[in-house]
Amino acid sequence: MKTIILGPPGTGKTTTLLNLVDQFIQQGIRPKQIGYFSFTRKAAREAATRAAEKFGLDAEKDLENFRTLHSYAFSRLAMSKEKMMTAENYREFGKLVGIPIKTGKHSEDDGTFNSDNEYLTIMNTARVKRMDLLEYYDSRQNILDIERDTLYLLSEELKRYKKEKGLKDFTDLLEDFIAQETKQSFEALFIDEAQDLSLIQWEMVRSLWVNAKKTYIAGDDDQAIFKWAGADVDHFIALKEEVNDIKVLDQSYRIPGGPIHELSQKIISKVQNRFNKDYKPRTEHGILRRYSDVTQVNMSEGNWLVLSSANHFLDDVKDLCELQGWYYQHKGSNSVPLKLLIALNNWEKWRKGDIALGTIEIKNIYEYLGDRVLPGFRKGKTLHSDKKYLIRDCRAEHGLVTTDVWYEAFDGLDTITENYIRNMRANGEQINKNPRIIMSTIHGAKGGEADKVLLMQDITNAALETMSYDPDELHRLFYTGATRAKRELHVLDPKNFDRAYIL
Repeated sequence: MKTIILGPPGTGKTTTLLNLVDQFIQQGIRPKQIGYFSFTRKAAREAATRAAEKFGLDAEKDLENFRTLHSYAFSRLAMSKEKMMTAENYREFGKLVGIPIKTGKHSEDDGTFNSDNEYLTIMNTARVKRMDLLEYYDSRQNILDIERDTLYLLSEELKRYKKEKGLKDFTDLLEDFIAQETKQSFEALFIDEAQDLSLIQWEMVRSLWVNAKKTYIAGDDDQAIFKWAGADVDHFIALKEEVNDIKVLDQSYRIPGGPIHELSQKIISKVQNRFNKDYKPRTEHGILRRYSDVTQVNMSEGNWLVLSSANHFLDDVKDLCELQGWYYQHKGSNSVPLKLLIALNNWEKWRKGDIALGTIEIKNIYEYLGDRVLPGFRKGKTLHSDKKYLIRDCRAEHGLVTTDVWYEAFDGLDTITENYIRNMRANGEQINKNPRIIMSTIHGAKGGEADKVLLMQDITNAALETMSYDPDELHRLFYTGATRAKRELHVLDPKNFDRAYIL
């Protein structure tokens, strides 16, 4: 029996799936007889953690089949990390064949391939799409800079390199797993984030559900935004002809009623091939605001998620945050490095003379004090690891010659960073481990949410070209962005209306 569970944004898809897991466990089915596979490692880990807490299980031992498809194949094939292609291997291969490769690696999170070399990217995308390489090349409209013969030769050389080295990549793992005759049997099989699976992953899923008594395929085709990485949402949609039942989760606990819900529905209604599904927003009405310039956006209060189709479009927002003294995170890094943050906070408490610090904390502070620590003491070599010191101890015996405020004492900061931090403190900004403003691409924020979302309408030239022959991809992308907002959606006009997705 196979069931599709459609989960529009914020409708509690993971909770629904775990409730089903709960039912099977209560029926006496052992956790190891349940397979729960998600597109990303983060989602799989979250599901395992929630299930372990809910059922009093050990996530590692009892829920060993809660993982990504790539991780499961890795485990079942008894692979080791030493046998997997690394970024260094791709760089070595590039030198051997005379093409520059700076990066080349399958993400351990979701198995997607990332490389600065388009030849490698095209080779892998063709494989996950289960297409002949040259047929895939001929079908593409935007790879004119790639030479057809060179592409084929590089593909053959890469196969030879991996064979000689005894190495595999993540796509090899899936191919090898599919080729295996014997598969594990499951009482219940769960496939989450199904809209993001590539054709080769679908082949693996099909090989698993043959031996599963019940299969649940969960996802939302409207949030299928990884087509560029080979995801095959059309395959997911076509499953409606094969399954026994289709269930729609119809109450969103994230999307507010009113203009935000209306805008998101307007966007997604443009998609031609999709599951038709209605869901109810929250009764609370959201707020929709539009801006012609980034300087009009006031992010002085609250938690924000700033989204764009590409990272470089976020530069203006970063500049605004630094000008206004707002604390933010971009590409996973905080605007004030955590090391500096710890040193600054510890110094301001320590200089008042009331607390003692350990050696690690003091060494961190010393790195920023420069000549405010005497030569011979600057790396904290005279400090004992098992002791704590008051500031007067270090002034007397360990080379410290200042108790000034941080912006006068810290010698290792450039003027821009110093002024930025002082501005934040003057504004009362909470400078801690978790900034309240998070900047991300829409792809990177998949699954995230925030009370306030700023959505930028700029798109790249490549996206503009894609829009001319496959507009659904961008409709889904901006629908996903708009549905991250729990209370307020702020839409920023593009710099160039000829290169934009107009909401």
